[in-house]
Amino acid sequence: MVAVPEAGSGEWARRWQYAELPDLDLLRARYVRHTFPRHSHEGYVFGTITHGVEDVGLPGGTVHAGPGDVVMIDPEVPHTARAGVPEGWVYATPYPSAQVVNDIAAETTSLRGTVGFTETGVVDPYAARLIGDVHRAAEEGSALAADTVLRVLVARLLSRYGSVLPFREPRSAGARDAVRARAVLEGRMARPPTLDALAAELGTSPFALLRAFKKQYGMPPHTWLTDARVRAARRMLDAGTAPAVAAVDVGFTDQPHFNRHFTRIVGVPPGAYQRERARTYKTGRDLPT
Repeated sequence: MVAVPEAGSGEWARRWQYAELPDLDLLRARYVRHTFPRHSHEGYVFGTITHGVEDVGLPGGTVHAGPGDVVMIDPEVPHTARAGVPEGWVYATPYPSAQVVNDIAAETTSLRGTVGFTETGVVDPYAARLIGDVHRAAEEGSALAADTVLRVLVARLLSRYGSVLPFREPRSAGARDAVRARAVLEGRMARPPTLDALAAELGTSPFALLRAFKKQYGMPPHTWLTDARVRAARRMLDAGTAPAVAAVDVGFTDQPHFNRHFTRIVGVPPGAYQRERARTYKTGRDLPT
């Protein structure tokens, strides 16, 4: 059950999806040396620390999260994460889909449209306990409890820190080039063009495209592409594709290259990730404490 990203480091992690709540991913882990590179998520991140400190690098600065803190990250917001103290950090994180959070917002608040959060790190011990309760309920196989507590958690966070995300239409030529570049990279993920070739195809210069892409998406094209490849590989693993096949199909040069990037971004190796997707959780007794 437990995947150890780095042998001998005291690290452990479990990332899984409770079958009864298919729009919710769950991660419980202890990381010491592991660092998450710049990446983003399609859905929301609600994390709480139980021991140690996590440093979360966000566009607005670094959040130093400790026990009792809650970190909220909106969809597609680029961020990094690493240990903030030598002993690392232990945390629990539910990743609800955008649909789940926006449905709860429509039912419980006056917020309409795509919702987001005005704070990225808050001291909220009650919300932190709710995050732990979501995990415990799922680990115990109680779908009713897990779903109920998740909704109470999201409703609380929305009522206290929720807002409507502004719509960012790509008005400038550079922003439009960035959107077009992203579409090209998505369509040619396995064999992407060089930055020079991509810029020439779009009728711009390499450095102008690089600046526009970083401004639009918070990371350069090659970093975004690695993140996108890992996302695509996750979907393939979810569908039962073997890791070696997924690695080739999304454009990684070899299996070790794929394993390294997948583990850095997702937090567990691809094989462990897929095994958790394939099993039905029966009891929480084999989880580390």
